[in-house]
Amino acid sequence: MKLLRVGKKGHEAPAIIDAKGDIRDVSDLVDDWDGLALNDVVLNQIRQLDLTALPRVDPQERIGPCVANVGKFICIGLNYADHAAETGADVPAEPVIFFKATSAICGPDDRLEIPRGSKKTDWEVELGVVIGKETKYVSEADALAHVAGYCVVHDVSERAFQLEGTGQWVKGKSADTFGPIGPWLVTREEIEDPQALSLWLDVNGEVMQRGSTATMVFSVAHLVSYLSQYMSLQPGDIISTGTPPGVGLSMKPPRFLQAGDIVTLGIDGIGAQRQVCIDA
Repeated sequence: MKLLRVGKKGHEAPAIIDAKGDIRDVSDLVDDWDGLALNDVVLNQIRQLDLTALPRVDPQERIGPCVANVGKFICIGLNYADHAAETGADVPAEPVIFFKATSAICGPDDRLEIPRGSKKTDWEVELGVVIGKETKYVSEADALAHVAGYCVVHDVSERAFQLEGTGQWVKGKSADTFGPIGPWLVTREEIEDPQALSLWLDVNGEVMQRGSTATMVFSVAHLVSYLSQYMSLQPGDIISTGTPPGVGLSMKPPRFLQAGDIVTLGIDGIGAQRQVCIDA
């Protein structure tokens, strides 16, 4: 299933894509696509329905972030060996964990705001993993059963804020609009192997990133298990699993986003995003 949220910012309603590609309103069935609704019981009930009997949504409606009320937005750094190499970093011996403020979350096609004072706003296409049930000390073998589904994440980064001052990466990762998610959450049964997905990102139609989750240093199952040893993962939490090579920071000379640029990105079988950059 493809789950999404449609409507004006802050007033999105839960919806679903039917077999013909039409958007159907499910707000009479669930309050929202948040942690309370992303469990197997609710999702199995939805799977049994005749979706064509649900109200149809105008396809011109804005698509919002595919998950509501996200508790934790956890990111993994340097999780593609070729990306680590292009940045000059060693491949990490264990996952590099940082957080992104949930206030950065926005819709997949919302405008991307270049922060005031920014000179190094960069792009990163990533596979997002959405947790479906409480996960604590889970084994790697059982980890994927705790996943509700997958989505596209754009882990936008301001490199000067992230790397050139003091403190941790979070301040370079958390500006408003720096976390587009969606367009939809694809439930886990539709993704046979999360380690066999192609990722891509273009800027103004120019190829920037091409990669595959097959080259992740740490697999999705490993990441879910690993994180659960250090913190409980709650339904609706998002794990952004790292980016393949091709980021602006590593270009020669480096290249960064400016107002007027158009970023398009996606993951095969998961969905695509489009953002127009503006000054904040």
